Amino acid sequence: MGKAGQSLRQTLELYGIAQSQLANDLGYDRVVVFRWFHEQTDPTGDAIAAIAATLQKINPEAAQNFIHLYLGTLTQSQTRQAPPVSASLQTLPDSDRLNVGVLSRLFERTTNSYKFLFFLALLKLLQKNRFSPGLTLNLRDLLAEMLVIAWYPHSAFRLSFGLQDMVARELDRIDFKLDQSIITFSRSDQAKLREHLETIELSSSTESLTDYVPFRLIRPFFAEETKGLPDQNVNDTVWQLSIENFESRKPLYSFSSDKNSIVLHDEWLEYFKTHYKIIQSWVSWEFVQYMQSKNPNVTALINKIFPPEKRESLSHQRSYWNLVLKNCQDLRCIYSHEQVEKDFSLDHFLPWTFVAHDQLWNLIPTAKSVNSSKSNKIPHDSYFLEFVRLQHQGLKITHANMSTKKWINQVSPFLIDLEVEDYENLLDLEILAKQYETKIKPLIAIASGQGFATGWKF
Repeated sequence: MGKAGQSLRQTLELYGIAQSQLANDLGYDRVVVFRWFHEQTDPTGDAIAAIAATLQKINPEAAQNFIHLYLGTLTQSQTRQAPPVSASLQTLPDSDRLNVGVLSRLFERTTNSYKFLFFLALLKLLQKNRFSPGLTLNLRDLLAEMLVIAWYPHSAFRLSFGLQDMVARELDRIDFKLDQSIITFSRSDQAKLREHLETIELSSSTESLTDYVPFRLIRPFFAEETKGLPDQNVNDTVWQLSIENFESRKPLYSFSSDKNSIVLHDEWLEYFKTHYKIIQSWVSWEFVQYMQSKNPNVTALINKIFPPEKRESLSHQRSYWNLVLKNCQDLRCIYSHEQVEKDFSLDHFLPWTFVAHDQLWNLIPTAKSVNSSKSNKIPHDSYFLEFVRLQHQGLKITHANMSTKKWINQVSPFLIDLEVEDYENLLDLEILAKQYETKIKPLIAIASGQGFATGWKF
């Protein structure tokens, strides 16, 4: 299972919070929290946000710890729909030498993605350069890193960065394509995109971001001096103040004389180095909240912002359907109606690029040619009942051929995600079909609204 369940278990153990207390305060069945705790299933995006808010009421430090554990390594390791959660859940470590209060307010009243992307790019380049004292970063390199960070959520999942946001338009313009699936956007893939960006000329509107964002990001360090200034005077004023007050006011950085580079303050470099994971989780959480506001109906949002370094194996899911195939004389593909063979492919009925998970309730065996043809399309309505019947067939066969404990562990996502009352109801085709109808049909409507092709037929 993923890091959400691990993070929850570590947090509950560290702060001595009982699973039963969390379940009661969440309003969830205790067995659900039990499965999260033992990493049998992972909480969904909505549940992650609810867990964080509930832990905040029980113990604010526990809430912060949970978020830090869950989000702190997302952009490092490159690994659910999370509605906005109060920023008070995330606090930054204090310092007796630096104005951390100003840092914590950098993203207040942010109306586009640029500041988030710039700060995330800054963190990446700081880590890449090992927080070296006296570090100077070229703004063109930071701009390229902003585009690298934005490429995955835009290209793989069509996430919106905002109606007026120029990042998506620039990514469409540069038209960078991978030779393989973009589901995993590995470090080598990111390096290819950086190399590509070095060889092309960016649009003037995108290049102009470096004439705006770096200055506006650190403007809060000079709030009094820039209050009420005409907009056209802000950049020059921040540039001058950052240089003149570099040691006294200690902004994050100042600028080179030609304004093409930023010079990091050594004390902030040390602060970032010491508290890197916490700062990373803080800005990641802030960015997730911003993206949620721009993509209110998107499922599994967190999984669609930060790419996994590699795709998780589907061996567990293949084992499940292999058992079904072994004990069924006539298992048919719902699309081609051909008999399913041992070298079957696993098809996401709702595309992975929409749901961003590999739960069994959305996976069925198909011929490889069928799976390739379907790609990221939504099947025609005529396949829906056949899909449910195949899932029901799989549940019945595995129930008859597994121990009760193993079967329950395997199919618990059906129970939780489809909100079926008990395991026996999973074996009732009428109940199962009703729950699939209730849960899947609205998701298909959302996917269609997001631009996924619907009505696919083999």
